[in-house]
Amino acid sequence: MAESLLGRRILLRPLRPEDFGKWQEVRRRNADWLTRWEPSRTPGSPDVIGDPSAFSLRCHARDREWQLGVGYGFGIFIGGVFCGEINLNSVQRGPFQNAYVGYWIDQEQAGNGYVPEALVMLMKFAFENIRLHRLQVSIVPRNGASRRVAEKLELRNEGTAERYLEINGAWEDHVRYAITTEEWLERRDQLSAVWL
Repeated sequence: MAESLLGRRILLRPLRPEDFGKWQEVRRRNADWLTRWEPSRTPGSPDVIGDPSAFSLRCHARDREWQLGVGYGFGIFIGGVFCGEINLNSVQRGPFQNAYVGYWIDQEQAGNGYVPEALVMLMKFAFENIRLHRLQVSIVPRNGASRRVAEKLELRNEGTAERYLEINGAWEDHVRYAITTEEWLERRDQLSAVWL
């Protein structure tokens, strides 16, 4: 069952079909800010930003990921207003116990520390609730805003993976940051005191 996480200043909760209007407004207003860091839309795939039915299907797919334990998606809400997303993607169990983290925020809210707060909330959930061992955040090197989030939280820089993901039509290098549950246990009190 999907759950909500309450932080000091933000609420993380799964998106619902009724969030479409505000989600669409934020995505459209931030198109230039966001699309340069995102994979291209697969030809023939539904337009989630333009089609409420496609957005609803996306929400239901995310609910199914929760049920299967393979993905955990959250909208970021400030004062009850939607302003971004943070997700645990491609959860792998077995000997890896890993997930990949992705996030974005409304440019109007950038620079206020909301994404680091959301990421610490997500780390707590990942390591303490669903018992993962490792989280990885991969970021295009020139994406300074996203890199500042990982660096502000002192995630371990594991180096650059060359031509790692297709982003906006080009195969882009990514700096890989990670944290394990052992590091979380060592740093949990300090991270919680600052961000939660």
